[in-house]
Amino acid sequence: MAPRKRGGGNRGGLSYIFCCFNSNDHPEITYRLREDFALQALEPALPMPGYDELDGMFSELVDELDLSEKHREAMFALPAEKKWQIYCSKKKEQEENKSATSWPEYYIDQLNSMAARTTLLALEKEDEEERNKTIESLKTALRTQPMRFVTRFIDLDGLTCILNFLKSMDYETTESQIHTSLIGCIKALMNNSQGRAHVLSHSESINIIAQSLATENIKTKVAVLEIMGAVCLVPGGHKKILEAMMHYQRFACERTRFQTLINDLDRSTGRYRDEVNLKTAIMSFINAVLSQGAGESSLEFRIHLRYEFLMLGIQPVIDKLRSHENSTLDRHLDYFEMLRNEDELALSKRFESVHIDTKSANQVFDLIRKKINHTDAHPHFMSVLHHCLLMPHKRSGNTVQYWLLLDRIVQQMVLQNDKGHDPDVTPLENFNVKNVVRMLVNENEVKQWKEQAEKMRKEHHELQQRFEKKERECDAKTQEKEDMMQTLNKMKEKLEKESNEHKNVKQQVAELTGQLHELSTRRAAVVPGGPPGGPLPPPPIPAFAGMCPPPPPPPGGMMPPPPPPPPPPGGPPPPPGCPPIGGIPPPPGAPLGPSLKMKNIPQPSNALKSFNWAKLAENKLEGTVWMEVDDAKVFKILDLEDIEKTFSAYQRQQDFFMINNSKQKETEDDALSSKKVKELSVIDGRRAQNCNILLSRLKLSNEEMKRAILTMDEQEDLPKDMLEQLLKFVPEKSDVDLLEEHKHELDRMAKPDRFFYEMSRINHYQQRLQSLYFKKKFAERIAEIKPKVEALSRASKEVLHSRNLKQLLEVVLAFGNFMNKGQRGNAYGFKVSSLNKIADTKSSIDKNITLLHYLITILEKKYPKVLMFQEDLQSLSDAAKVNMTELEKDIGNMRSGLKGVESELEYQKKRPQELGDKFVSVVSQFITVASFSFSDVEDSLVEAKELFLKAVKHFGEDASRMQPDEFFGIFDQFLQSFAEAQQENENIRKRKEEEERRAKMEAQLKEQRERERKARKAKANGEDDGGEFDDLVSALRSGEVFDKDLSKMKRNRKRINSQTTDASRERPVTKLNF
Repeated sequence: MAPRKRGGGNRGGLSYIFCCFNSNDHPEITYRLREDFALQALEPALPMPGYDELDGMFSELVDELDLSEKHREAMFALPAEKKWQIYCSKKKEQEENKSATSWPEYYIDQLNSMAARTTLLALEKEDEEERNKTIESLKTALRTQPMRFVTRFIDLDGLTCILNFLKSMDYETTESQIHTSLIGCIKALMNNSQGRAHVLSHSESINIIAQSLATENIKTKVAVLEIMGAVCLVPGGHKKILEAMMHYQRFACERTRFQTLINDLDRSTGRYRDEVNLKTAIMSFINAVLSQGAGESSLEFRIHLRYEFLMLGIQPVIDKLRSHENSTLDRHLDYFEMLRNEDELALSKRFESVHIDTKSANQVFDLIRKKINHTDAHPHFMSVLHHCLLMPHKRSGNTVQYWLLLDRIVQQMVLQNDKGHDPDVTPLENFNVKNVVRMLVNENEVKQWKEQAEKMRKEHHELQQRFEKKERECDAKTQEKEDMMQTLNKMKEKLEKESNEHKNVKQQVAELTGQLHELSTRRAAVVPGGPPGGPLPPPPIPAFAGMCPPPPPPPGGMMPPPPPPPPPPGGPPPPPGCPPIGGIPPPPGAPLGPSLKMKNIPQPSNALKSFNWAKLAENKLEGTVWMEVDDAKVFKILDLEDIEKTFSAYQRQQDFFMINNSKQKETEDDALSSKKVKELSVIDGRRAQNCNILLSRLKLSNEEMKRAILTMDEQEDLPKDMLEQLLKFVPEKSDVDLLEEHKHELDRMAKPDRFFYEMSRINHYQQRLQSLYFKKKFAERIAEIKPKVEALSRASKEVLHSRNLKQLLEVVLAFGNFMNKGQRGNAYGFKVSSLNKIADTKSSIDKNITLLHYLITILEKKYPKVLMFQEDLQSLSDAAKVNMTELEKDIGNMRSGLKGVESELEYQKKRPQELGDKFVSVVSQFITVASFSFSDVEDSLVEAKELFLKAVKHFGEDASRMQPDEFFGIFDQFLQSFAEAQQENENIRKRKEEEERRAKMEAQLKEQRERERKARKAKANGEDDGGEFDDLVSALRSGEVFDKDLSKMKRNRKRINSQTTDASRERPVTKLNF
């Protein structure tokens, strides 16, 4: 009689589960103690023995359960009464099942007798059902019986009996339920570590299991694929699976080892559930084969295996499988596509991120050719191609075998590691790639190639230097041409502008002269002799708009002074006696003028923390931005109660230290030339040594140096840094005198002495060198100065015209007036430096929150457009780095340098020109362009200063004391603090959302655990056939095994997609083709 099936409760409340995967380790199969473990309420028939004896008895029981160390400890930690209750329960259970079927010998005898009957044709239906019932009973016993049953079954070689039965089955048995049950027995045997190790160590077990793929029974195929997929996850099992598939290829007489899988994947059975289960099992097996074993780390191995599936046409089949719309199947399809995309992207990076169309022989050939072109491997590559042309190409005979041999050799070269191990089934036996390569290496040949390569490398370096020199010449000429054209265009525009202004001024002078002549004539006609006591005062001259009448003539009968010159365009300033438009400004301390109305500032109910600002005096507000802002509007929008709550005065304030921008200082270029030289001989030894080093770096002869100086370096032989060094080695008068005395010994002089002698023979050598250096550095200096001037202008315009900044100041003014009382409050404006003190005021609720954080929150809610003020002030950071003193110093240095070049040009024009001397022509052209460029920079600086002064006055600051780096540095620091506080607000918001999300997830997880606990409790008295290997198979079937890799690849894909756009794929686009 077959043993009855026993539920999980009869096994002592134990169930097997598949543990989580840790990092990259292989999955460990462990046990867990059921949370809903409960024993039947019974009283032990025997009295409980002593503690020592009980521990020994209980230890034997635990050993039979094959628990992990962790759960063994949990069992031994139970109280003594619980241990005795479990022991008695198990013993009672064993007494009830002491039938013949509780021994492995019974099942082994049954298997042998059934295997002897090779056909089902002679069996009645009842006999077939009885055989199947016996095998099902063995499967249940392997799951539920104590560990000693499994050990006994293994010792009696029960696995071999099952395998022999599988090998000897006829077609009818293969397609019956008996086949499925036998595979289930092997699966049950692998549910514990001892049985699994026995199956994996058996020489034929995996191969015989793989043979079962030949059946048409879908349930059998699914069971076989699940076992083989799970074996891929076990250490050492991956290669056994590949060998088993090769065995199946020979067994089934297939063309390739995976042909049956692809056929089943593409075939439709008409039964949806069975079809989806089979296709899911196939895809889970394929993913396990691709990603496990050597595929975990080897890109080449994954591409090698995947190419087998692609050649069998798996991609169109996958695209068709999407129509099933099954979530589990789609997960496996997603993983296959995602892993393929990742591998192809990694492969493309080896070829400079070029997408590789593996179906295009032309593209593959071009990529290989480009990769090895101009390398030592290229001749051998061409040799391979040439010999491929000579291989037999006839359709008959063994032509295909030649190509198969070549294919297998290349495969093994790619896959074999340094130790000679092959991760896949070895195509060629006793073929060690490393040893073969070592035999081909010849040290003498390698040495010759290295010498030749070094020689070619030197030649290449020399050619590269010559090319760079010519390139510098071309760039210099092109730049000079562009600068000249740009200068000519600017000169043309400036000339037209000045001509128009001159014409307008000339016309105004003519009109004023005519009016003056007419007035003089009229006055002479009215008063021919003059009244007694002195001439009458002249009639008032018609004044221009906004001008006052002229002052009265001086007393004493004197003639009035000549009329003043005509005013410049834009109107003259008012004379000293004329009051300014708008009335006389009130003196300090006087009552407010009509333009300043009294402020109606709401008062807080409690004392608030002070906003430490610098208040502007009322007499300094005229003409500033503060006359345009009205903080009364802001009070209607702000939540004043919230401000009182956040910034109550009952907290200790902390100091805030501002970080000032450091000032950069540059040394003058001419300081290097002022170094004193101590003269000991013709040339000082140290100086001669340094000069020799410089000349060796220049690599020019004295004649070439002389030609470069005379032609103003037309061929770009002298870089700027070398010219700067040459200025240190200008021959002095004492050097020249000594060299003249020894010029008859010129041939015996050292290289530095000959150089000094040759250079001293050039007229005005030092002045020429300085002019050449100034010419080469001019564009660079202009490029350094011009951005600073432009940054000043742009930044000044930005702070003057930014409406968002004005609105921000209005809100800050409202905050300050509401929070400050007494002398510190009731302000109409504040100094801009107060902006950087906003962060000093801490919140009373949270010390990490400052007034700046709160201000940003208010702006986000009430004034979202104001947050864009940072975009209005793009140039502030550049302007904050500008030091006006150093800028004016640089301008002065350039002005003096330009004058020095002009003086040398005048000198050279007066003396006769030597042959090859191009100083006058080159420098004349340079002076024309440089003078205009420099004057343009000077004009831009004047305009930038005017804009800066206007900006400073616009904010009520002292223009005589405020410098650009200080003024714009205040705004720049505020922008940085504002951005940091904005980011901190965002981090706080995200942290709060994350905490809420985590709390929600924990609640959901708690609810889910409660549901699972109830479900397990309801199932406690039911059948529990699950085991650790079953859980491994279940995780593989559902795709949970690949979840970690799938998530990682999705994150990588998102990151890569933000940097580059992939080219089109060679296969139909699916939702996973990025």
